[in-house]
Amino acid sequence: MDSMNRLKLTALSVILATVGVQPALAQLTRDSVQIRSNEVSNGIYMFMGAGGNIAVSTGDDGVLIVDDQYADMTAKIDAAISGLTDQPLRYVVNTHWHWDHTGGNENYGRAGKTIVAHENTYVRMASDQFVEAFNFRQPASPEEALPVITYNDTATLRFNDLTIRMIHVPNAHTDSDAFIHFEEANVIHTGDVYVTSAYPFIDSSTGGTLDGVIAALERLSVITDGDTVIIPGHGAISDRAGAMKTLAMLKGMKVITENAVAEGMSLEQFLGTNPTADYDGDFAVRADQGRVFATRLHKEFTSK
Repeated sequence: MDSMNRLKLTALSVILATVGVQPALAQLTRDSVQIRSNEVSNGIYMFMGAGGNIAVSTGDDGVLIVDDQYADMTAKIDAAISGLTDQPLRYVVNTHWHWDHTGGNENYGRAGKTIVAHENTYVRMASDQFVEAFNFRQPASPEEALPVITYNDTATLRFNDLTIRMIHVPNAHTDSDAFIHFEEANVIHTGDVYVTSAYPFIDSSTGGTLDGVIAALERLSVITDGDTVIIPGHGAISDRAGAMKTLAMLKGMKVITENAVAEGMSLEQFLGTNPTADYDGDFAVRADQGRVFATRLHKEFTSK
């Protein structure tokens, strides 16, 4: 990566930190970031570092990871895996296309690991992308980073005595999202469809919609119970109750925003009503985060 692109990514990391993605991204360098490991079920771990949370399955079949953060975190991820098992990494599964979840793909693809993702993840990564919310252009990934196995609606991988379901949830955080469900372990990685660090980010420029996130979380409610462990895209480990709290907030904000747009409120008028007041205490990392979230929702609904 040349110095200009590295500078852009560093600046974007700071921006992402202000919209609720992990604070580690705000550091000017990731050299000091360490992988933190938490066993969430027998043989299943959650790694936190820089970028999206990683799920790790270990067992006699080898190692499978869900998401791989940034390319410069690969060595640290590998070291953390080595601290758990001497079995080799075999599969990398992506929850969606965003670079803070797929940045390590290139390293793992070159090393011969099998990368699996939804077809739209392949399509997005194989071509230049523009994320309007950050005014950021992401160039197409090299061939080695692209998934070699893709699916449209669902796919199943049987690995380490687990049935691992990959469930596409359309037009949610992006158009490429999937829940990764470790069925017997009752563990689900949601990617960025559900985060515990702030208001969710809906990337409308690559197919994300509020209705899609709501539908996805409603589907999550059907395949979870009170004992389900949820690994969110960012933030602390969670459960069904936490996800349903986010779902209730999104449904509430949908009604508030639809009514405001129907009444012809401009963005300035809408923000003047402090529409997120009832939710900021639980979802706003910074004082302006409610305004940022409300602004994006108003734009989505006025563009329909």
